[in-house]
Amino acid sequence: MHPRATLALVSAVTAVTLMNYTAPMVTLPQTAAALHTPLSGQAWLLNGTPLGLAALLLVAGSLADDYGRRRVFLAGTLALGLTTALGALTTSTWQFTLARIAQGAAGAALLASALGLIVHAFPSPRGRLHATGVWGAFVSGGIAAGPLVAAALPDWRTGYGVLGATALLLAAVGTRALAESRAPRGGRPDIPGALTFGLALVALVAALTLGRDGWLRTPVGLLLAAAAALIAVFVAVERRSGTPMIDLDLLRHPRFLASSAGGLFTGLAVIAVFSYLPSVVQRTMHLSPPATAGLLLLWSGLSFGVALQVKRLPVPPRGQLALGFALHAAGALTMLGAIGSGSWTRLLPGLIIGGLGSGLLNGALPLLAVESVPRERAAMGSGAQQTLRYIGSSVGVALTIALATSGGGLAHGMNLALLVSAGLATAGAIGVLAPRDRKQDAGPVIRR
Repeated sequence: MHPRATLALVSAVTAVTLMNYTAPMVTLPQTAAALHTPLSGQAWLLNGTPLGLAALLLVAGSLADDYGRRRVFLAGTLALGLTTALGALTTSTWQFTLARIAQGAAGAALLASALGLIVHAFPSPRGRLHATGVWGAFVSGGIAAGPLVAAALPDWRTGYGVLGATALLLAAVGTRALAESRAPRGGRPDIPGALTFGLALVALVAALTLGRDGWLRTPVGLLLAAAAALIAVFVAVERRSGTPMIDLDLLRHPRFLASSAGGLFTGLAVIAVFSYLPSVVQRTMHLSPPATAGLLLLWSGLSFGVALQVKRLPVPPRGQLALGFALHAAGALTMLGAIGSGSWTRLLPGLIIGGLGSGLLNGALPLLAVESVPRERAAMGSGAQQTLRYIGSSVGVALTIALATSGGGLAHGMNLALLVSAGLATAGAIGVLAPRDRKQDAGPVIRR
């Protein structure tokens, strides 16, 4: 298949995946009402997909490199179509949450293999720079289009039906169009690592979700302890595995550390606050879903435009990430007091500044992810960075909702959440710049 056609198809599927991810941003009140979901349980409606993504991205990236990126990509696209369509038929909170987790797992397969397909199609550094920038722009484009599509359709169930049908159509096109590529290491899939990592993440997100009703309660403490223990087991499993989901030796390499920090803090600071902000806007300013989606488009549309242009900036990826985090922090601080003002125009400056920052993050992260590992392990590098991105998102959404609903009204709670988001973005800027490249460091070395 022609490289540009590969890029177009992979980018289109990526956009549909992110549309599925962001659609609940403007339909959360309607979905919660239809499923009779209490306020304390609404974090699960938002966190299902990032939970599935974070739990399976690492293993999906390794499987794609070992067993075929086209195979894993198409399987993920097909599964995304089926699980999204099934999500439209759910009638309870737990059914919807399970459907969203399944959608996240499907998205993990296709997102982890997407950059591997792109790197194989564009082997030159200049080609990778262009292609990863375009792919990152489609990440922003999917984020922008999801709420618009969801708001434009008659109800949230129809929205999931349309997205599911689109994914199935793209899967059919991909079966005839994409070329296979792989970089096999031999050995068996790291199933123990996948299980321990996934269970650790579930325990952590459950603890944060339950914590809003009291952080000193026994269930919260037990879940946090379980998460810590499972992470320790995961590290031990990865050190002994012949084909680990992630080679822990990578943690000694500055570019990989910067990519990981960029993904983690993008989820914690950026995705988290903008996942819940539209719901707060609807409740406090009484905007309709289409109006809320249009307002959010100012942020996500700017993000899309900036991500397309980052390849032209005379700034290395790590510098772009630091600037992106700084702009998000400035945007979050600019929005302080906006919810309490009752005027949506008060949000505009912060959305503009934040959109510029988000575009830099989405444009620079894919390139840094594939540059932080050897070319033949591109899917694993992408999976590692995106795993931390959606771990951050899962934890950040739970934290944002806990802060916003902690008492004193949504206006006070969102001010607190915005302050925390700005602080986390500042930590992200420091995190991507802190690891120093060493002259003797010839790049990451993956155990073969």
